[in-house]
Parts: sequence; C-alpha cells; structure tokens
Amino acid sequence: MDELEKRFTYHAPKEDQPRRYEIIRARAKLFAVKINDLCPDSRERSLALTKLEEAAMWANASIARNE
Repeated sequence: MDELEKRFTYHAPKEDQPRRYEIIRARAKLFAVKINDLCPDSRERSLALTKLEEAAMWANASIARNE
C-alpha cells in the first residue's frame, strides 16, 4: 500500500488492536488528569493537553496503519 493510500484508508481493527488502543487512551487520560491537576489554567496547559491527545492519536494510528 503506498503512503497516501495508507493515510487515507479506513483500517478495520484486527486481533488485539482495540485492546491496545484502549490502553494507550487510558494511560494518556491518566496523564491528562495529572496535567490538569498540577498545572495552572493557561495556554501552556492547553497546549500540553492538545499534544498529549495528538500523541495518543498518532500512537493508535501507528498500530492501525502498520500492522
């Protein structure tokens, strides 16, 4: 599959992928709660949460696209 095809095609979950997606999301959520609790309400906190959300999304995309 070429790179553009891989990026813009639906990848149905296989085998244990859904369980691994959930683990990544759950761990990211735990970290997000800590960031929210420990950091003052600010642009920087918002960016940290956005980047964490992106990291979880890209980690799951890595599983979906490359197996």
